[in-house]
Amino acid sequence: MEQYHISRGTYFYAIGLSYKKADAEIRGHFSLDDTSKTALLEQAKIAGIESLVVTSTCNRTEIYGFAQHPFQLIQLLCDNTQGTVEEFQKVAYIYKNRDAISHMFRVGSGLDSQILGDFEIISQLKVSARASKKHGLLNPFIERLVNAIIQASKRIKTETEISSGATSVSFASVQYIMRQVENISNKNILLFGTGKIGRNTCENLVKHTKNERITLINRTKNKAEKIAGKFNLIVKDYANLQEEINSADVLIVATGAQNPTIDKYLIQEENELLILDLSIPKNVNENVCDLKNVTLIHLDHLSQMTDETLEKRKKHIPLAESIIEEVKTEFNSWLETRKFAPTIKALKNKLQDFKNAELDTQRKKHKDFNEAQAELISNNIIQKITNHFAHHLKDETISTDESLELIKKVFQLEEASDV
Repeated sequence: MEQYHISRGTYFYAIGLSYKKADAEIRGHFSLDDTSKTALLEQAKIAGIESLVVTSTCNRTEIYGFAQHPFQLIQLLCDNTQGTVEEFQKVAYIYKNRDAISHMFRVGSGLDSQILGDFEIISQLKVSARASKKHGLLNPFIERLVNAIIQASKRIKTETEISSGATSVSFASVQYIMRQVENISNKNILLFGTGKIGRNTCENLVKHTKNERITLINRTKNKAEKIAGKFNLIVKDYANLQEEINSADVLIVATGAQNPTIDKYLIQEENELLILDLSIPKNVNENVCDLKNVTLIHLDHLSQMTDETLEKRKKHIPLAESIIEEVKTEFNSWLETRKFAPTIKALKNKLQDFKNAELDTQRKKHKDFNEAQAELISNNIIQKITNHFAHHLKDETISTDESLELIKKVFQLEEASDV
């Protein structure tokens, strides 16, 4: 943000695409797995990007960071995904400075989620911020901003009912199954993929369907076994996938593969089969729709479902927005202090120079010069002077910019490096 000495010569951007304009196929082109995220962070560091955070969920892929031009961030995204710049431009959005901050607050607080009140994005944001910090790509501005968004999210969860009822795609999928499949507690359910969405779906299946015939398959079997042990479910090897598909009444696919893992050639039986693809990119080939006995539902269809619970949640949007504004105001107040922090630091350094020069003079003049006492008194005076200037600059009734220029001129300051 150019007026805030946060990062000289750069601006804060939020660039990305979401379910609002990009369908599941397009979002799949720009999805980032853990390996791709790491590669993007490493490339950003080489490119001289100072600070950024990357998120990629089933609903959106976004980069929040500092750049001279948003194209720098867009190029990073396209270099590490299957998407192209041309494709991005058709469905993307770019927010700058304060608009970028506001966008991040809405995303992190569940107000911009595909299902209103879905807070799964906040955990993604936390993980992403930790990854950026590990790579030395998290400056004080973005770190403080992420923490403020986490604070707003927590308050909205506890102070409103916007997250009551179905608050995620995983719950909506189970809700859909229960509506569409009769006698669901006696049907064979196969869950393929036990990542975060898979785990959440599994928990909702057990809780709401009362079904004891749920089978889990994951490429890494021990991950599935951990979940199965918690709920006393069946686990099968990945090699048994086709066999299990052909004995299932409901197949839920929630894998992280970059290409479809399920197609019509795996389905040999003619019994009715409901397939829910909760993956981004899509992990079920559209060719399964060639089979008359198969019904394919993707998470975008589930997210369009509305119910009474969702309508009730909408009533809490104004309160959630007021909480965001309150936390955002606190953040902006902190940001305002950053505006004059370099000048105050430079002033303090200048006063320290005056002190050192004067102490050196007095030391030569007086043989019994009390070094410790003089040091203490002069440091206290410097602190009081800088505090007085800082208090003055916080006064909303004065022009901060004019005061800063006057201080710099009077004391002939060269600002310390950005803080």
